Amino acid sequence: MKKTIIKNINPLVESKFMGLFEIEYKNKLDEDKVWMVASRKSSEQLKSIYLENKEDSADAVAIVGLHKSSKKLILIKQFRVPINGYIYELPAGLIDKGESIDISVERELREETGLTLLEIQKNKSNEKVYLSPGMSDESIAFVYCICDGNITDEFLEPDEDIEAILVSQDEAKEILQSNHKMDTKAFLILQMFVSLGTKLFE
Repeated sequence: MKKTIIKNINPLVESKFMGLFEIEYKNKLDEDKVWMVASRKSSEQLKSIYLENKEDSADAVAIVGLHKSSKKLILIKQFRVPINGYIYELPAGLIDKGESIDISVERELREETGLTLLEIQKNKSNEKVYLSPGMSDESIAFVYCICDGNITDEFLEPDEDIEAILVSQDEAKEILQSNHKMDTKAFLILQMFVSLGTKLFE
């Protein structure tokens, strides 16, 4: 039995933050197939990854943060155009070109919450996990950290509609029992925080 092999990448739409690509491949039965892929990478980057087996890096960071003073979990509620509504999420954002994961975490945490990064827990973090591999190659660095300070929206970018909140175990349980829209990552971390509390960060 043969392995699936990608043969060609055809860009359909490319914009600053996202592209849509038609991927030609042969499946394990040696049949010619086509798959549609959304990617944050350029066609040149994808060709080097798919056709030349170059290793890719995470597109973004997702931040699992504990507020040191209050011992609460950090969440955001953000308006997302694709779902036409607000959704509970973890603080997150794209990694700028040439930027390290640590610097991205510090920058995005400050932009979206106003909080100050104190420590990244390397033993609990993962430098690349995939979000929706059935339709996209988008990946994130999943980072646990400790932070402190006061929440503010003064550092938000003009197009960001975000409310940062600190959540206790009881509040996390209430959110899980509500009918609010919720990102998968936030859903899983909220469940873990309800069960473990601050032990989640030990």
